[in-house]
Amino acid sequence: MAAAADNASFEGGRMLPVAEDFYTVQGEGRYAGTPAYFVRLGGCDVGCGWCDAKYAWNPSLFPPVGVEEIAARVVASGARTVVVTGGEPLLRPLGPLTEVLTAEGLRIHLETSGSHPFSGRFDWVCLSPKRRRPPLDEAFARAHELKVVVGCEEDFEWAEQNAARVGGECLLYLQPEWSVAEQAMPAIVEYVKAHPRWNVSVQTHKYMQIP
Repeated sequence: MAAAADNASFEGGRMLPVAEDFYTVQGEGRYAGTPAYFVRLGGCDVGCGWCDAKYAWNPSLFPPVGVEEIAARVVASGARTVVVTGGEPLLRPLGPLTEVLTAEGLRIHLETSGSHPFSGRFDWVCLSPKRRRPPLDEAFARAHELKVVVGCEEDFEWAEQNAARVGGECLLYLQPEWSVAEQAMPAIVEYVKAHPRWNVSVQTHKYMQIP
């Protein structure tokens, strides 16, 4: 009931708590190195200890922004691709946002844990499953890209459990948790060599020192 009331205060998705939005270069996964406009929505109930966007967890910190204004910012930037991320963006109804972005001819990507029901239309879905709040069944069928963060040996088993549930065309990525990347990378490289359907994803934006 609390979540429903919270979403009602955002006019069914016509207004969204935008933690930040900016034009940059995608740093991870299939589209690493390509320009994209990021819209980071406030609010998350997953709570990963290593999260690098903890500042976005509390949606009450961010005044609601209308979806038309969000779209206008994207268009003004010159970007052709929008990445909706969080926090956990699926905490909000995303249909109104993707409707106006689609009307502008933009390509729309989603980054999600898959732990909440889907809403909106997306050209590309990156599913990044978390043990603390596993994905819903529908998330696996929606995923174009599965990206699993690896910080310890047990994460490889978690990765395989999720890979067994996505579609055959879904791309598979293992990404080292940034704070232990130097220690985790050798094991990831060896795992990918032994299991070649997997790829390595690196947070290249952190090396480039960009958002």
